[in-house]
Amino acid sequence: MTGSAWLALAGFIGLCLLVGSVGGALTAPAIAGWYHTLHAPPGNPPDWLFAPVWTLLYVLMGTAGWLVWRDGDVRPVRRELRAWGWQLLIGALWSVAFFGLRNPALGLGVILAFLASLGVVTWRFWRVRRLAGMLMAPTMLWVSYASWLNLGFWWLNRAGPL
Repeated sequence: MTGSAWLALAGFIGLCLLVGSVGGALTAPAIAGWYHTLHAPPGNPPDWLFAPVWTLLYVLMGTAGWLVWRDGDVRPVRRELRAWGWQLLIGALWSVAFFGLRNPALGLGVILAFLASLGVVTWRFWRVRRLAGMLMAPTMLWVSYASWLNLGFWWLNRAGPL
């Protein structure tokens, strides 16, 4: 692999980690206060687990995007990479909705959109390069679990009757 290929890989991973750090910056102030006042659903993991899991997932997503980008020499992959970018943005918006706005209901809507966009990206990446699709699968699994948690937070903390 050439130096420029390594640089591109670092760029893809760096972009994902940057998105994650913005989400983390929005999340951190709410964790210490508001989040710990909520009733947590069954299976809610300890706070310390989220940062390492998301770091790993962002590295995997960045690597997957880079693999698809590298195949751009062979075929056009603009649609796939555009979808990848949108799913990164939607994922960041979840932190804004849930933690920044302290709104589990809005967070639930955003995380379901994130899950759907991850499904699209995983499928498209799989068609371009199977390894890239496989690298997206852990994020789909984690966001499925996070969707369950978000639903639980909304349900257990909603105000008034449905």
